[in-house]
Amino acid sequence: MKLKGLAGMLDRSLIGSETEMRSVEVEKGRLEFFAEATGETNPVYFDEQAAKAAGHRSLPAPPTFLFCLESLAAGPDGIMARLGLDIGRILHGEQRFQYGKAIYAGDRIALKTRISDIYSRKGGLLDFIVQETTATNQNGEGVGVSRTVIVVRNG
Repeated sequence: MKLKGLAGMLDRSLIGSETEMRSVEVEKGRLEFFAEATGETNPVYFDEQAAKAAGHRSLPAPPTFLFCLESLAAGPDGIMARLGLDIGRILHGEQRFQYGKAIYAGDRIALKTRISDIYSRKGGLLDFIVQETTATNQNGEGVGVSRTVIVVRNG
């Protein structure tokens, strides 16, 4: 098996590049669906009265919902398109979140994604793309940062 010569298949000049700002409105139905799909049982994620009684202004977004917002607001200049990736050769390698202000139903969340690193392992058989998405609400307040690692299988 030839391992040398495979490294560098991805354009590393894109490190530091950013997508255009994109935004998405947080819908109650999506919050409820996500909470149910992730096994959440706390009524603050399903019942607005329970949410308000707990001190929230509306239904709050469950933890990790930011990942869904990234998918809902995928723009035409996304990272996958820029790198010309074949979706059949990638997998989601890692996801981390840094939380800021709470996200609520009715919020409008603006997202911007930056490629923070591209590197290879296994002699170039695997490429890793690290991207960070910052999210702010309609008031300009930071609601979170999502760090995603995408693994690309070469060869």
